[in-house]
Amino acid sequence: MNLKDFIRDQLQDDPRVGEVLDFGVADAGDKTEYPIICIKAAEAVARGDADRAVLFGGTGLGEAISANKVRGIRAVVAHDPYSIERSILSNNCQVLCLGERVIAPELADRIVRQWLGYEFDPSSPSAQKVSLITAYEENGHL
Repeated sequence: MNLKDFIRDQLQDDPRVGEVLDFGVADAGDKTEYPIICIKAAEAVARGDADRAVLFGGTGLGEAISANKVRGIRAVVAHDPYSIERSILSNNCQVLCLGERVIAPELADRIVRQWLGYEFDPSSPSAQKVSLITAYEENGHL
């Protein structure tokens, strides 16, 4: 079982998750390029059809770059607990990208569950920084 399928199955059993939408390929023979999948998933988050997304690739780097092209999306690659914490608490990240070649399934499961447990505080000192990023994205200037 690949990492995406493993995490999807874990998320379906998580009471905090209302629904799991799978934008990925159904089988190894499907040659859909990853930017298409990542952008579609990020668009679902941007539209409000999903609260968050977890994307998978070899390293997660290309997936994060792709998802970040969608207006309003903040995607990160993170494989350690501190980065996961800060991705939400400091950056209000909505998309987590993981690398199958970088992280073991059990650690990935723990990381995703941790990530889902955090919520951004709009009254935190980080809120102004997130607002600056959003304003630049919308206006093209600071």
